[in-house]
Amino acid sequence: MVSFDNTENAFKAKSNSELKRSYWLFKLIGNQVMVKFGAKTAPLALNLGFKGLIKNTIFKQFVGGENIHDCSRTIEQLGKYNIGTILDYSVEGKESEEDFDHCLAETLETIHKAKGDKNIPFCVFKVTGLARFDLLTKVSENHVLSVDEDKEWNRVKQRVDTICRTAAESDQPIFIDAEESWIQPAIDRLADDNMAAYNKSKAIVYNTYQMYRHDRLSYLKETFEKAKAAHFHVGAKLVRGAYMEKERRRATEMHYPSPIQPDKLSSDNDYNEALRFCVEHLDRISICAGTHNEQSSLLLVNLMNEKKVAASDKRIYFSQLLGMSDHISYNLSLNGYNVAKYVPYGPVKDVLPYLIRRAQENTSVKGQTGRELNLIIKEKKRRAAVK
Repeated sequence: MVSFDNTENAFKAKSNSELKRSYWLFKLIGNQVMVKFGAKTAPLALNLGFKGLIKNTIFKQFVGGENIHDCSRTIEQLGKYNIGTILDYSVEGKESEEDFDHCLAETLETIHKAKGDKNIPFCVFKVTGLARFDLLTKVSENHVLSVDEDKEWNRVKQRVDTICRTAAESDQPIFIDAEESWIQPAIDRLADDNMAAYNKSKAIVYNTYQMYRHDRLSYLKETFEKAKAAHFHVGAKLVRGAYMEKERRRATEMHYPSPIQPDKLSSDNDYNEALRFCVEHLDRISICAGTHNEQSSLLLVNLMNEKKVAASDKRIYFSQLLGMSDHISYNLSLNGYNVAKYVPYGPVKDVLPYLIRRAQENTSVKGQTGRELNLIIKEKKRRAAVK
């Protein structure tokens, strides 16, 4: 029976000093005023020489390192507890062809590093690391592209195809991350085309479905029907989402209906229904349940038990972010389930957008920071009692 209450398991890999650092970090993240202030001042702090402070606090909690080689220690440490690493070059929002080609090369390097390494079951990339945001918006809105833009879009498609083809040749599954709703149609198109090309016998390429959007469950089912008709497998990474406030603000400012669910319950219901749908169709869908929600994680465990799916079945993975929800990751792993942590990496200045989202997510998701703090406090007390 899986339980997420065992903090000894959850924090096995943390020393007392690391536990203390996490405690103070989550205390800070729990303060909305501090998070808003930090989001505005962090870039300035880097320019003023505070890189070391950022690197030894929030960066150290949520990021594997500044380059792929820095991640080796994290990969090895997670591997000791049978937890895989999802290598994520977490640089986004670039604008030049040089930057896009660099991101392509870096993503290919993650695939080469992961090939044949059981501790790295997945790699991942963001399309905004390979393409201009404005171009993705135009393609998503079906605007007519200029001759130069059409050539630029073809280069984007070639970069994505190169990554997915290399992943397929290396037998290395790869995730395409979801992003803002107004560029997601272009990303979906790229994901669907590459799933159709490279998922003939099993899932190599995974699209990401954000269930805090009210249209994504139906889109997942549409993708499945398309896969049946075209004889390919669906790779589905299921998440709730990380752009809620931005999405609602843009919808209000531009006077269109928000794509976000009306409330958390609706998001939870669609997420859980997506889990049921995927487990029901494991013959054609492989899933990675990216969630920090205990109820959804337990639901997937129960669905696997009901369908007599082995805990070690590679078609099902559980995933959490590095530095968060260790009580879910470690307890699932110790019960034989496939678990992998998202391990972002990149130069401190380039992963700031990711770090700011993590801080904002912990603040905005009700009870998340409090839960992390309570678990840390419980483990500190347990350790003190056994001294």
